[in-house]
Amino acid sequence: MHSLPRTVRRPAIALVATLALLLGASATYTAAAEDDDLQERADRLEDRIDDADSALSESSARAHRAVTRLRAAQTDLRDARERLAEVRDELAEAKRQDERMAERLQEAEDDLAEARDALATGQQDVADQRDAVADTVVDLYTGADPGLAAFASMLNADDPADLTRRDEASDVMVGDETRTYDDLRAAEVLLSVDEDAVEAAKELVAERRDDARDNLRRKKDLTAEQWRTTTEVNDLVSERTRARQAADRARAADEDTLRDLEAESDRVEDLLRRRALAAGAGAGGAPAGGGVLGYPVNGYVTSPFGMRTHPIYGYRALHDGTDFGAPCGSPMYAGAAGTVVESYFSTSYGNRLILDHGLTNGVGLASIFNHATSYVVSAGQRVEKGQLVGYVGSTGWSTGCHLHFTVTVNGTPVNPMDWL
Repeated sequence: MHSLPRTVRRPAIALVATLALLLGASATYTAAAEDDDLQERADRLEDRIDDADSALSESSARAHRAVTRLRAAQTDLRDARERLAEVRDELAEAKRQDERMAERLQEAEDDLAEARDALATGQQDVADQRDAVADTVVDLYTGADPGLAAFASMLNADDPADLTRRDEASDVMVGDETRTYDDLRAAEVLLSVDEDAVEAAKELVAERRDDARDNLRRKKDLTAEQWRTTTEVNDLVSERTRARQAADRARAADEDTLRDLEAESDRVEDLLRRRALAAGAGAGGAPAGGGVLGYPVNGYVTSPFGMRTHPIYGYRALHDGTDFGAPCGSPMYAGAAGTVVESYFSTSYGNRLILDHGLTNGVGLASIFNHATSYVVSAGQRVEKGQLVGYVGSTGWSTGCHLHFTVTVNGTPVNPMDWL
């Protein structure tokens, strides 16, 4: 449990981003890292996670739930807002694409109209050329044979000059007939080209209409998603407001408890200080007595003694003991002979037991057990070193089974590891 030093008593407690300590502890490892370096970094990370878990136990379960709910609402709201922004961008792009597609479709339809006009002109040209060819055929079958007509012209010529003129006229007539057939073939070729152009233009129009239709469906889907996401954002804004209100209420309740804890810490420190003075302890401290106290539980250290920042309320205070992780129900033992001063329940510390070990190394030494499931000794009882005093629990402000073990010298908390 945090011991609240007077410099941070009655803090302006403000709700902050709660698992920042835990989340900020993450590190990026590379496959090329050396095994010993990787293990060292993993150990540091594990230590910081343990610190965070232990620090979270320094507030009520109600605060845990409220802050967890608030953080979840804030995360969900951020994600929803990001998605809404994405949907809006996608919808805006779909609208711009719709405009571009409308322009391209209009261009394709214009090209189709032009191709159809060209086709109609080509069809008329072919029809005209076929009429011309038909007239030529009629002339051939109803008139004299062109060869005989040419021979007759030669016979009827008055002189060589007239013969030349008649021969040239005949060539012109035959050339005109040839050109008529050539024009028909050219018109038919152009007509085929125009027909291909019309078909290609029709396919392009159909393709662009399909694209426009697909984009229209996408716009409708995005519009629906925008509406759903907007509704979700509005709901999450309301949820965040409710979660923040719940967190504020939990904070206010914890503030009351922390004020009570302040008074309790003052009382216990004063009690143990007076007992130390009565036992003949000097006013000052003394060098730590390593090995004086036996380990209170068979467990491992999950959070050390020292200053740290509370992950929920933000103030910096002393973690006034060492946390040992152990299953609930694990036995706890007296570290040295002494007298049970008090055994009681505290909202924050849970089931608490205070042992006064009397004058030790010139100072008044005491140890305090917190969060126990229960104790088997009571106030005023004398205990011996290694005697069973109770069982590990998770009462009070606790997030899991552990022993928060405090050692005091003349009433002031010190690092327990210096005395174990």
